[in-house]
Amino acid sequence: MIKNLRSISRAFLGILLIFTLVACGSNLSAGLNSFQSPDGRYGFLYPTGWTRVEVNGGPQVVFHDLINSDETLSLVISKVDSNVDLEELGSPDAVGERLMNAVITPEGTGREVELVEAKERDQSNHTFYDLEYSVRFQDRSRHELATVVVDNGYLYTLAASTNDIRWPKMEKIFEIVITSLTFLT
Repeated sequence: MIKNLRSISRAFLGILLIFTLVACGSNLSAGLNSFQSPDGRYGFLYPTGWTRVEVNGGPQVVFHDLINSDETLSLVISKVDSNVDLEELGSPDAVGERLMNAVITPEGTGREVELVEAKERDQSNHTFYDLEYSVRFQDRSRHELATVVVDNGYLYTLAASTNDIRWPKMEKIFEIVITSLTFLT
């Protein structure tokens, strides 16, 4: 009887270990929710526990973490010539530099920004530029990941940002989030 209990216990522990290992190695997207634009044009993932906020005169869509309120996700949509594609706006580095100078660190902000990485990615018949920035303020530093894409005469910029302390934890999640931007129609 005791021998059978030991065998059952070992089998149970083995099964528990397998489930634990599978759960630890599972896809990070399990902690993400999906957002779809009201017109059904585009969608993307955002972290569970984040809430949407309205910003007058700012990005079309903004989410932030309820606990770490300085963690943000924003989508800016700008009109461009309907005949322009992303490559015509420049290389990933050139577009990354323009975005950095015009949006992230316009003159007088007191921010120091470095374009850490700029790369091109093709997905679903679209070219995306994925950009990584390090942003330094007088009292703190932040990290930002962004993706830029042109679709039907509009430039979409989806950006996720957090402070440097949380960056190691959020980096992989933010990579999934920015690469999840999809056009549905």
